[in-house]
Amino acid sequence: MTHALRDPLKRARGLGAAKEGTSHFIAQRVSAIALAPLSIWFMVSAFSLLGGGYAEARVFLAQPFNAVLMAALVIALFHHAHLGLETVIEDYVHLRGLAFTLKIVVKFVAVLAVIASLFALVRIALGA
Repeated sequence: MTHALRDPLKRARGLGAAKEGTSHFIAQRVSAIALAPLSIWFMVSAFSLLGGGYAEARVFLAQPFNAVLMAALVIALFHHAHLGLETVIEDYVHLRGLAFTLKIVVKFVAVLAVIASLFALVRIALGA
């Protein structure tokens, strides 16, 4: 019965009320898949650096392969966090104005965190 209430065109296109739920769902899953091997790489690398100091960590991040993987980890991590927090806001904040404001704040904080992290990574990788 509920299927009869949906517009056939929407059903054919797979569009819900927000018209973007599927892409949001897929983006969250893809970022989670990207985070799995990157997180394992990060934990193995962090444990290998435990005995060393700051200089050894800088040398590690100055290697291009490690710098690229760290940049990918930072981007995927904050993208995934942004998508997750956006979902929580949409599900639990029922005041439209507050929800809109929180989504904007979360987006700005995520973008600022990515920029700051990549800036620090570039400085370390280039030895500045």
